[in-house]
Amino acid sequence: MGADLPAWAVRLRAERRNRLWSQREMARRLVEAADEDTRGRLPERESIVRRIKAYEAGQHQPDDPYRVLYARVFGISEAELFGESAGDSFQNGAAVRYGIDADELDALELARRVAASDVGAETLERLEVAVDDMAVAYHTTPPAELLSRVRRHITYVRQLVEAKTLSEHRRLLVAGGWLSLLAATCHVDLRQFPAAAARLRTAAQLAKHAEHPEIAAWCLETEAWQVLTDGDYRRALTLSQLAQRVAPKSSSAYIQATAQEGRAWARLGAGGETRDALDRVARLVAPLPTPDRPEHHYRYDPAKSDAYTVTTLSWLGDPAAESLTRQVLARLESGVDGPPRPRRVIAARLDLALALLAVDRPDEAGDATLTAITSGYLVPSNYWRAAEVIAAVEDRHLPQAVELREAYRELCPPTDGV
Repeated sequence: MGADLPAWAVRLRAERRNRLWSQREMARRLVEAADEDTRGRLPERESIVRRIKAYEAGQHQPDDPYRVLYARVFGISEAELFGESAGDSFQNGAAVRYGIDADELDALELARRVAASDVGAETLERLEVAVDDMAVAYHTTPPAELLSRVRRHITYVRQLVEAKTLSEHRRLLVAGGWLSLLAATCHVDLRQFPAAAARLRTAAQLAKHAEHPEIAAWCLETEAWQVLTDGDYRRALTLSQLAQRVAPKSSSAYIQATAQEGRAWARLGAGGETRDALDRVARLVAPLPTPDRPEHHYRYDPAKSDAYTVTTLSWLGDPAAESLTRQVLARLESGVDGPPRPRRVIAARLDLALALLAVDRPDEAGDATLTAITSGYLVPSNYWRAAEVIAAVEDRHLPQAVELREAYRELCPPTDGV
């Protein structure tokens, strides 16, 4: 897992382990390093332990006063400990303003500089492999870290375009389109919507130049997911239906857009339309073999269909969602459907929590949500799903509501990129 973590998260964990400290011991030392005023504002020890777990999982960087306390405990400067560089640092899971602006400018530059040129086939093949590798890494890599990798490859594509020596021009446009789309997806996960919109415009423009309707359809589907997370279910429905009209009928984008339509209908409370969309997805997926790399974000696989079905049913409040979600979760955790996909596991836990609420078992729903929050894999685009379960637990005045809300406040900080 270490290779998938941001460098600062690896450093925090390594420094602690090198001193043979447990996470609980680390919490104690952070408290002891605080001055009297700061110590009075720190939460209970268990809450600090949860923070440490989230930091070391790479979910978000420590904010004040924890950054200062870490530096004091380890005897290392903040700049060295967190490896910050101007213009590309992340705090609390969101890019600072300079980073967001740079993403938008980068997106515009790539679109502006597309021109006919020529490059060796080997270079393009390696670039295409890198694109696939990053799409596979999406499910196990924190979005901020993956975004950094994608940015570097986009810069490389731009340099190739500028070289004006490329013969395989369309392949370069396609690679740039996929990279821009993946960058947009990371921005959505981080709720950096202006940067996501810029990336999607670039991906759509490159798809148009390359005459690649699947990328164009994925752009619409990604925007549908973005507006759905923001509560605009009608627009999510419109975009997902438009994506289906654009996508090749045998493509993964077409299936995903159909599934997204079902989720939008579920959020609108339209049971008949929801089940019709689920039936269409089932017919599309039935003949599909399991792909060589089922964890690839832009290749549909039967297991993904099952995961989307339980999400949709839980959103609809269908009583069948609980047992189906448990089955999906068991398969995901057993690895029977392929390599680990922790992001999908966390989504299934939130689905289970919502399903448990529907059958009036809020205490179990709270437990499932707490597991998701403290996992280190919950990304900002899914914070709202945890929040709605917490609100329901609070409405029932359950004792665990306080712990849930405190964990949410500490590990799901607000983002500023909307």
